[in-house]
Amino acid sequence: MSWSRLLKLFCAGLVAAAALQPRLLFACAACYGQSDAPMAHGMNWGIMSLLAVIGTVLMGVASFFVYLARRAAAMPADDLPANVAGATESL
Repeated sequence: MSWSRLLKLFCAGLVAAAALQPRLLFACAACYGQSDAPMAHGMNWGIMSLLAVIGTVLMGVASFFVYLARRAAAMPADDLPANVAGATESL
């Protein structure tokens, strides 16, 4: 038997074992159950804190590119090298 066939057989066995024990597939109390439970409140705070971190990082990246664009626009054309200045004038 080849390795790929053994791997497929093993994966099929895992799926079959999980399907035969549905209690293991139930959702946790934060997803399925009381929405006012402490675990659900903790999950909500965790989601909001991760969104805040991701939003802060994305705003930092965006502000950096805005800074670069403003700095490039403020640079006079005579400070550019000759080959770059000629390329921009031909456009």
